[in-house]
Amino acid sequence: MNNIVQRRIAATGSYTALSATPLIGTFDISCEPGNAAAINFLGDDGVSDVPWQPGEWHHFEHIDLSTIKIKGAVGDYVTVVGGTW
Repeated sequence: MNNIVQRRIAATGSYTALSATPLIGTFDISCEPGNAAAINFLGDDGVSDVPWQPGEWHHFEHIDLSTIKIKGAVGDYVTVVGGTW
């Protein structure tokens, strides 16, 4: 089934997954340019922070959004645009 995915996820002080359930697809993930600070993505080692600066974005193919976790300043956002095929 083909589905368009468009989400705006609010950052919090603790890690939050980009999807509450498994959602595999191709996505552009970006930190909104108006964010006050970097958004920290949980590294693949499960302990390190990988900071993305406001306006930074990356393209991912065949990725599960439920495995990507973010945290940051309240009022900052991550945008996800893409789809499942």
